Amino acid sequence: AAGVTVAEVTGGNVVSVAEDELMRILILMRNFVPGYKQIVEGDWKVAAISYRSYDLEGKTIGTIGAGRIGKELLKRLKPFNCKLLYHDRLSIGPELEKETGATLETKLDEMLPKCDVVVINMPLSDKTRGMFNKEKISKLKKGVLIVNNARGAIMDAQAVADASASGQIGGYSGDVWFPQPAPKDHPWRSMPNHAMTPHISGDYNRCPDKVCSWNEGYARQILQGRRFPFAELHCEGRKLGSLPIKLM
Repeated sequence: AAGVTVAEVTGGNVVSVAEDELMRILILMRNFVPGYKQIVEGDWKVAAISYRSYDLEGKTIGTIGAGRIGKELLKRLKPFNCKLLYHDRLSIGPELEKETGATLETKLDEMLPKCDVVVINMPLSDKTRGMFNKEKISKLKKGVLIVNNARGAIMDAQAVADASASGQIGGYSGDVWFPQPAPKDHPWRSMPNHAMTPHISGDYNRCPDKVCSWNEGYARQILQGRRFPFAELHCEGRKLGSLPIKLM
């Protein structure tokens, strides 16, 4: 209807998704899932786990996309003494690059072979749909670990499963599938060395309260006659950045 203000409020789960990505990196790096399965099944074979378990320290980690979630991930990886790379059309800026030690890689195909871990943090678009097909996966370092909490359709599902079976991909984890819910015969359910879950990374206990609080705050400002092109994003009292508000 004419005269109705429409405001887009997002970002309530930025930190939770970044934390989830860090968790998945560690789960893959330390070969956690097979160890857990051993305990559930009554086994105790340490060597069968440790031969594929590594320290995160000293590894090269690259995020494809360094928006709100990518930036928060880079901050959380800093204490692990990794080499941090990021690919994005925009720089995160000299201040954050200095804080995290992250380096901008302008050419994706040059960054991929350098990475022990690749994290997908880019949006799904016509350009990125199916981007990680057999050809793109072949450019990755053999045995690479991949974390994808962005969108499942960015990956060619069968190509990922085949590369996991061949060892080209050493481990794959994420909470996004295509389609969703994932059918029972989805190839990622049965591929080796995966740590997949349902779409849960941004759905945590306090998220609804936070988003509702933001909605209420923005509604009050609009009702008070304030018109603004950007709104500040805060999480636990800490400013995350600025978010465009669409007014119609």
